[in-house]
Amino acid sequence: MKKLYIAFIVCFLFTTVYSLDASKVESGSIINTWTWEKSVGGNVNPYIATPKTIGFSKKIVFTPEGRVITYKNNVEIRNSVYQVGKGIAISDKTEHDLISFEGKTYVIENLDNQNLTIVANDQDGARTIFKR
Repeated sequence: MKKLYIAFIVCFLFTTVYSLDASKVESGSIINTWTWEKSVGGNVNPYIATPKTIGFSKKIVFTPEGRVITYKNNVEIRNSVYQVGKGIAISDKTEHDLISFEGKTYVIENLDNQNLTIVANDQDGARTIFKR
């Protein structure tokens, strides 16, 4: 009976640790090449921009070494550092996963295997959508 009780506690601990860890955005999950799909302006400056409407393609590559490389029409235009962490969003004053690069900070609104949506952490809150 004692062994069964200990086994139950160990199993519970492992499932609890996994579920807590799975809800976090880790810098490793963003590492990949992301192709820009669309940008949508916020309240101050409403607009919709796509590669077709703006006349160029854009992609960003997040490396495991903490660098972000920005390409415009497949030509490297920037190479800088990025940082992922927790912080307070200006829009709702609550804690979110944030990413900072190229002198700006963004709220990570959506991050999964195929999609990355970031929202500028400023008063306007422009949204940018990338796909893998």
